[in-house]
Amino acid sequence: MFWIELSILAIVGGIIGWVTNIMAIKLIFRPLKPFNIPMTNIKIQGLIPKRQAELAKSIGQIVESELVSIEEIIAKFLHEQNKSEILVKVRGKIKKVVEQKLPFIIPSTFKALILNYIDEVIDQEAETIFNELAETIIHKAATEIKIAQIIEEKIINFELDRLEIIIIAIAKKELKHIELLGGLIGFLIGILQGFILLLT
Repeated sequence: MFWIELSILAIVGGIIGWVTNIMAIKLIFRPLKPFNIPMTNIKIQGLIPKRQAELAKSIGQIVESELVSIEEIIAKFLHEQNKSEILVKVRGKIKKVVEQKLPFIIPSTFKALILNYIDEVIDQEAETIFNELAETIIHKAATEIKIAQIIEEKIINFELDRLEIIIIAIAKKELKHIELLGGLIGFLIGILQGFILLLT
């Protein structure tokens, strides 16, 4: 008789623990909009929908201050390989424009000398100009572009039901473990209750 009662308590405890954790996971997102409990002044809403703006602001600040800044993004783009490619394109563009703009009456020998001189100037000055320009761009971008604000706006405007699907898809395995853990803890509590009843 005792073992039957113990088994029932363990199974009921396991079911309660499992269902409770499922409900807790659902309540992270649901309900998406505030819901009034009838005959009370209590409103319930999912944790993420209720605090979406606050979470969006926090995530934006964390990303900008701890993970990546606009300065790092631009500096990464303007590394040596990209710099070389940009300088080659600039040199080619300048030479093309000069060739088109030079009067046709200028002999080709003089044209070649002019183009060679331009090449020399570009070789001597381009990197300095490029570095100064890069500094200006980085400073201006850092002043005007706020990654935190961009991320905050994106998260606030993100559809919550879609966000729920994405998070559940990413953390499906971990959430399933939480559900099972709830069942296991409930099962063990049920067994403990049974032994307490036996001792009383």
